[in-house]
Amino acid sequence: MRVAYDHQIFCAQSYGGISRYFANIATRIASMGEEVGVFAPLHRNQYLESLPSSLVHGWGVRRYIPKTGQLMLLPNRFVAKQLIKKWAPDVVHETYYSQRSSVPSNTRSVLTVYDMIHERYPKLGSRWDQSASLKRLAVYRADHIICISCSTRNDLLEMYDLDPNKVSVIHLGVENLTFGMGKGVLSSEKRRPYLLYVGARSGHKNFMGFIQAFASSARLRGDFDIVSFGGGSFTRAELQEFERLKLDPNRLFQMSGNDEILGQLYFDATAFVYPSLYEGFGLPPLEAMGHNCPVICSNTSSMPEVIGDAGEYFDPKSREEMAEAIECVVYSPSRTKELLRKGLKRREAFTWERCASQTFNIYQQLVMSNE
Repeated sequence: MRVAYDHQIFCAQSYGGISRYFANIATRIASMGEEVGVFAPLHRNQYLESLPSSLVHGWGVRRYIPKTGQLMLLPNRFVAKQLIKKWAPDVVHETYYSQRSSVPSNTRSVLTVYDMIHERYPKLGSRWDQSASLKRLAVYRADHIICISCSTRNDLLEMYDLDPNKVSVIHLGVENLTFGMGKGVLSSEKRRPYLLYVGARSGHKNFMGFIQAFASSARLRGDFDIVSFGGGSFTRAELQEFERLKLDPNRLFQMSGNDEILGQLYFDATAFVYPSLYEGFGLPPLEAMGHNCPVICSNTSSMPEVIGDAGEYFDPKSREEMAEAIECVVYSPSRTKELLRKGLKRREAFTWERCASQTFNIYQQLVMSNE
């Protein structure tokens, strides 16, 4: 079988969860002996650099000219569509949402829906964001849709008029990040017990809710620092909120870096806190579990589905409940030990091999139904 992946996410992301997802399943389906092609004519994605060159139809650049990312989508789509048509795949998996498809006529198409954040929280995004409208176009033209959680599937079917039989759930996989045990990534004068936060911080991510819960507990603010990885430097509004809450700015750190640094931060953290209001799946808790880090997380959307009994839950809209959940773990060696044991077991259920195998089964069913 010939399986093609289009250019979209590889032109939009240098790094990121979605492009990592497609790089992982493309590699594993190719290792099963199938013909796989990733059609990204002029991309900036670093994960494609690690794929066998025979899989990638295109050339990588370190970065685009500033402010030309959206402009690059048009020529990439035009060239990718011609290359895909010439290659004549059996199925095309669109990697994101677009107004126009790169799928040749009479070729089966698959789309993955990652979450319904824009539809659930429309006021939290930019008014210029077209993700919801582009998603609608992509969803209705796809022959089959994969959702990355039952929570996302339920939301999709609630908001779209779709045949449930054409919507499947396939959970993501997760790999352990590389790291050097014991090296530490914080300088010695900063090496205090800390709570770890990972990712973007605005909108539904509820980072400031976490900070307010932390600040409400005299014990937590006295005993722990906070390390935030990724998401860019703290904004002026965030710094002003830290000041309003009378938090010591020397006890809150923002860090960036590669997977090795993130892996070490998980390993060294007292606990990982995930306060999001909504997630389509949520990889960071599974990453934390794989690095011997207890997980304290929201009880909404996909989180209970993914994390199971391996997390300490709280209502993300309750600062008091969040603080109590954190205290329940960080001041209880027995609870910490229990979460670590359950986390390692839970983490084993989410592999890229399983994700790729189930995804390929969808491709096979589509192609057979078209014969």
